Amino acid sequence: MSTSLLYHGFGIRGYKHVSAEFSAGAVIFTITQDRLLLRCSECNSRQVICKGTKTRLFRMTPIGTKKVFLKYAVQRILCCLCGIIRQVKIGFADSRFSYTKGFERYALELSGHMTIQDVAHHLGISWDVVKEIQKKYLHRKFSRPKLNNLRQLAIDEISIGKGHKYVTIVMDIITGAVVYVGKGKGADALKPFWRRLMRSGARIDAVAIDMSPAYRAAVSENLPDAAIVFDHFHVIKLFNDKLSDYRRQLYYKVATEAHRIVLKGTRWLLLKNPENLNEDKNEQQRLEEALNLNKPLATLYYMKEDLRILWGYPDKATAESFLNDWIARAEVSGIAMLKAFAKTLREHLAGILAYYDYPISTAALEGTNNKIKTMKRQAYGFRDLEFFKLKVMAIHETRYALVG
Repeated sequence: MSTSLLYHGFGIRGYKHVSAEFSAGAVIFTITQDRLLLRCSECNSRQVICKGTKTRLFRMTPIGTKKVFLKYAVQRILCCLCGIIRQVKIGFADSRFSYTKGFERYALELSGHMTIQDVAHHLGISWDVVKEIQKKYLHRKFSRPKLNNLRQLAIDEISIGKGHKYVTIVMDIITGAVVYVGKGKGADALKPFWRRLMRSGARIDAVAIDMSPAYRAAVSENLPDAAIVFDHFHVIKLFNDKLSDYRRQLYYKVATEAHRIVLKGTRWLLLKNPENLNEDKNEQQRLEEALNLNKPLATLYYMKEDLRILWGYPDKATAESFLNDWIARAEVSGIAMLKAFAKTLREHLAGILAYYDYPISTAALEGTNNKIKTMKRQAYGFRDLEFFKLKVMAIHETRYALVG
């Protein structure tokens, strides 16, 4: 192999090819460096005295199915200006690792299409080397995202394992990028983020959150000028949970077996949007039978359908009028669950209606949470929390394809 092929084929310049050998199914290229090109790795001085070498093998990009190594005697020098003996700087590799920069780039390219284990098997290396390469790249690119351009945020937590293990995620709604991943959930998990955000000088206009008192208090304290927008998905979900609980209680309180047969299996029918009911399965008929069975259940169902249209009004004033009317009807319904939910809505009235000032939600963050779950299943879990956080920070650049 010529020196020019060393440069054009593997991107290694400033070195001379000495020899090539074949051993145990691998190709080993020996290279050397011109004495006149030796410099101090600290001050870049050419006034150096050679003090021996240390031979090292560096893994290179494979040729077909053949492993390729670069054999290089790393020169030790005495710098006449620094007065210190040190090794010369290696141009084609990081001296801390046993692979070249070209091999690192190749492993990263493969990682965009394959799992860590698949990349390791393809390259014939340990999986932790591939993880090390990924982690180093992710840390360099995503560990300290710029926050000064942030304007709108979404905050939510996600479960990452058994035993109530959570991480709190902050997303830039405009770009879809995750800008912070904190250990745990609640206000304490966000403290490091608030410190970085304050130093960045970012001016946050609005924050989309669920109706968690902890997040609400944390945002109000640290971003007093930002509008808090309660995510409409979580509002509807909260009502649906109450509706499911009421149906469950009703099922066990109904006296006759015939009534229980009518109620059994109607949970998802009650939660489904009417336009999504399947006529072929007689879902509309089964739903009507359940609603005719109990008047309070019917009231809860139709109030749920009314609440869905809150976010479809043309302006904030009309929406506020509708919501106040909805709350008033709920308060006089005589249904304890509905009255309690009306009280919750009244306490969060400003945040719910803030949607009309800033039409944002945590929907994009929910989509990212699904990506995170897919990533966890693909990796069979993560033991390294720092690596997991970095993977989450980079997940907006990831695309998943369904194959099979």
